[in-house]
Amino acid sequence: MKPDQQIPRNALAWIILSLFTLVAPHVERIPFWVLAVYVFAAAWRIMVFRGRWSFPGRWVKAGLIISSFAGIYFSYGSIIGLEPTIALLLTAFALKLIELAQRKDGYVLLFLGYFICITEFLFSQDLPIVLYSLLNVTLVTTALVAMHRPGEHQFNRKTIRLAAVMLLQALPLMLVLFFLFPRIGPLWSVPIKSHTAKTGVSDFMRPGDISRLGKSDEVAFRVQFEGDIPNPADLYWRGLVMSRLEEGAWRSLRYFDVPAAERRPRPVQTSGAALDYQVIIAPTQQHWLYSLRYATPASPGIMTSPDYVLFTPAEIEDERLYRVRSWPEAQLELTLSDYRRGVELQLPPTENPATTAFARELYEQANNPRAFVDAVLARFTQEAFSYTLNPPLLPEDNPLDAFMFQTRTGFCEHYAAAFVVMMRAAGVPARVVAGYQGGEVNPLNRTVIVHQFDAHAWAEVWLDGEGWVRIDPTASVSPDRIEWGLERALEKEGSFLSDSPLSLMRYRGVAWLNILRLRYDALTYRWQSWVTGFNRDRQFQLLNDVFDGISARKFVLVLIGTWLLVLLPIAFSLLRRRDKHPLPAQDKYYLQFCQRMAALGFVRAPGETADAFCARICRALPGMATDVREITTLYCGVAYAAQARPGDEATQQLKRAVARFRPAKVIGFDRQRA
Repeated sequence: MKPDQQIPRNALAWIILSLFTLVAPHVERIPFWVLAVYVFAAAWRIMVFRGRWSFPGRWVKAGLIISSFAGIYFSYGSIIGLEPTIALLLTAFALKLIELAQRKDGYVLLFLGYFICITEFLFSQDLPIVLYSLLNVTLVTTALVAMHRPGEHQFNRKTIRLAAVMLLQALPLMLVLFFLFPRIGPLWSVPIKSHTAKTGVSDFMRPGDISRLGKSDEVAFRVQFEGDIPNPADLYWRGLVMSRLEEGAWRSLRYFDVPAAERRPRPVQTSGAALDYQVIIAPTQQHWLYSLRYATPASPGIMTSPDYVLFTPAEIEDERLYRVRSWPEAQLELTLSDYRRGVELQLPPTENPATTAFARELYEQANNPRAFVDAVLARFTQEAFSYTLNPPLLPEDNPLDAFMFQTRTGFCEHYAAAFVVMMRAAGVPARVVAGYQGGEVNPLNRTVIVHQFDAHAWAEVWLDGEGWVRIDPTASVSPDRIEWGLERALEKEGSFLSDSPLSLMRYRGVAWLNILRLRYDALTYRWQSWVTGFNRDRQFQLLNDVFDGISARKFVLVLIGTWLLVLLPIAFSLLRRRDKHPLPAQDKYYLQFCQRMAALGFVRAPGETADAFCARICRALPGMATDVREITTLYCGVAYAAQARPGDEATQQLKRAVARFRPAKVIGFDRQRA
């Protein structure tokens, strides 16, 4: 192997460092043995560099490849999917280090490193991940710079400076491309994250499901209103309407279970003031979105179900920003179809007999649906029912009977389910609604932060002349939950985020810590709004506002013009630096001597050495021979020394000799000999 094709030691060190920083964000989603492969590959390559081991042979490489494929398959059960593909790519990235012998191998590995850096954005585009990815790009670029310095065989931290300068030079062009380059649809589709757990409210509800979400402080979505923020007690974020009770679980109606005539939402006569707001929802791997009562989407790609909830045809794989207009006072479905009435009254005939019998008896006393609703809520208020995040387990047979007449302790889903069963048993159409209630208002940017622990379930009852009316039985048992949130409701119990002792939400009483948390959340919202949420529609709106209308011709001119404005200063700076290389001190002093001789007619010819120039001057001007020889001798001694610095004594002597040299005008010398 030629010496100039070897991997410099400095480059190898930066490559190994970037190897581990690139795999770090994927640690939670890859098998542990992949990290062992990274340590194994780095150790092998270091031993090869020290001359103790040799590069792997053909059979060793084949064995490592087969073992990697087998490990991925047994770890995930398949090699098809996003997570297995990423794990396989990371394993190949590590194994490539073992056979890293020549510079061309290093180029392949580093270019693959840039690609691996991008893969993290398939899972998260949060601001910390972006900053960490910039660090990774800097490290990979540093290794690439070190590859072009074959003489550096010691680890050099200064290499990262040049890489950082190169990235800063690319920053203006990156901003131009971000704001102006057309948002083109993907040329291929990324496989679904099949091994990523679905988060948030699911499409079915059993007792205890929502209470598990109550133990998580993760952000479900953020909302920003145009105008005043409604009272937290009025913030009921509808996500799913569950009308079917099957095997002890409440489920939403599936699309093909609904007759064709019932698949479109019925027209609604809006009333009252409308609320305009935008929502940024976290990835859920689900289809439904969250909004207040009777919402119409103002963003494309969003549909409305017959139950007046919003959904998207594709699963929400990334953060999504959408705009909504809601009418909280609108009356929904004033006329109930026979199909819908039958669905909303259906109950398993033999389940929870005590609860259904009690409901029929109570309805006979009330004599009308509205009075019956008030009577059931009064029972929850007057009897010894309690609200808790850790309810006792209910039996599989007749769980609501055990809840209503024995334990009387539960979370919101227990009360919503019991209330709806009692309504249906008495002949009143009712259904369960799952979503979130309330939210934390960030005073710094006036956004509502809805966490997973704000997950909630309530009921909707159909009343003649009023349509679907929201009834929340939890408000009768624990009014603090609705007015102040889960933390206040569980204050006596002390179970709020008890499984997350490091959660910042538990330390909201510490002023400085809470303000830092809110500032970071405000920064996150701004990042989501202006970067991750900057889609084709927002780009067109921005360009249309800035340039007072945008056309294809104007867009191309703006794009080319901004590129020129960005690239021309960089090109001018690079060319200007190329023409003005800093001269060594001895060359600068000697050129001063040459300029003074040129004034007398002695111009140094191109390619003429200092000694030859000195001899020519001495032949023509013998009187100056001593000074000219001294300057020439000092210059040659400094210029060809092994090490010379501007402060050396010889350089200073040359400087003083040139300063003393003041040739007078000489008349009568032999110009022909000169």
